[in-house]
Amino acid sequence: MNVLILGSGPNVTQCATWPRAPFDWIVAINNAWQVRPDWDSLVHPSDFPTDRLPQEITPHQRIITYVDYVPAQNAFGGFVYGGGTMAFTAAYWTLHVLRPTVIAFLGCDMTYSGTQTHFYGTGTADPLRADVTLRSLEAKSARFQAMAARQGCRTLNLSDADSRLVFARATPEDLSPQPILNEAATDHALRLEASAGYMVASGKYWKEEHRFNHAVIDEIDAAWLATVA
Repeated sequence: MNVLILGSGPNVTQCATWPRAPFDWIVAINNAWQVRPDWDSLVHPSDFPTDRLPQEITPHQRIITYVDYVPAQNAFGGFVYGGGTMAFTAAYWTLHVLRPTVIAFLGCDMTYSGTQTHFYGTGTADPLRADVTLRSLEAKSARFQAMAARQGCRTLNLSDADSRLVFARATPEDLSPQPILNEAATDHALRLEASAGYMVASGKYWKEEHRFNHAVIDEIDAAWLATVA
């Protein structure tokens, strides 16, 4: 299964005219459902304004909330290690539930440069928050790439813009690039995570932030960056 994940970056509108093939499933994050009417899953946080949700959905479409994505991300270590922005949360839900062989991202570069930060203009950028889970977006993407690879899934970035994602660049016409990963580094990073014990089952990691040592998180992030060959 090939899955396309759509964020709200300015370049997400490029996909509006793409053929549905080669994608079997389209996951939209927050407002990105507006870009294509044929999305399959819409992932949004509990504080997402209800007036920005689609007024009508087709029988095959499903809205994904914290009830769905918290246990999915917990299955891969939780939010402190995996990242507390919706791009990574949607990705872990996709990996856990859909079991794809390819996850391709568009509009998830999280750079927020220039006057237009989102496809609809400007908005609140999650990764710009002072958040313990967002100290290195590159490390969080490296972690997701490594975790996905161990599930037999390749991660690709369809954007041609500057990006915080470390995934290989690709196009809808060519989803073949293969990541080269350091498996020993992955094992080391997982051991560091297990030793730290920063799992928060509720998903509300901000309520326990007092017990997280930033130096330990930075060490774990560095270990994940080392997985990228």
